Amino acid sequence: MTVVEPGSFLTLHYRLAGPQGDVVSTFGGPPATLSLGAGELSPAVEQRLLGLHEGAHASFDIPAGQAFGERNPAMVQWLARTELDAMGDPHERYAVGDVIHLPTPDGQGQFAAVVQAVRGDGALQLDFNHPLAGQPVTFEVQLIGVL
Repeated sequence: MTVVEPGSFLTLHYRLAGPQGDVVSTFGGPPATLSLGAGELSPAVEQRLLGLHEGAHASFDIPAGQAFGERNPAMVQWLARTELDAMGDPHERYAVGDVIHLPTPDGQGQFAAVVQAVRGDGALQLDFNHPLAGQPVTFEVQLIGVL
């Protein structure tokens, strides 16, 4: 049976949950495919996959802060409405709790932030921390294929 090693290509279902429940889950939908070591999962999560065999179904409890680091207060920032408008739809309405996607500085990708506050001038206070940063995480995995 094939075993997960560094660089393995995986087809799997996985769930990442914090104290409030699921944050990401592929169960009930199409499985994910990823290459171990490519940065698609955090190193602490990838570490739990090493040595598992194809067909395995496992669950791991990862201590607070280990899966996605500690919360960083410097990653909570205000963004002016004029900057938001330049990056997207100037008619977009934002509310506390919304997850918004912003382009990376090089324009080649995106990153997400959670709206924490909206000022009267339309500026948003955004939290760029991972939603599970600083929290204990349960990682469940069902390995479908390992190459």
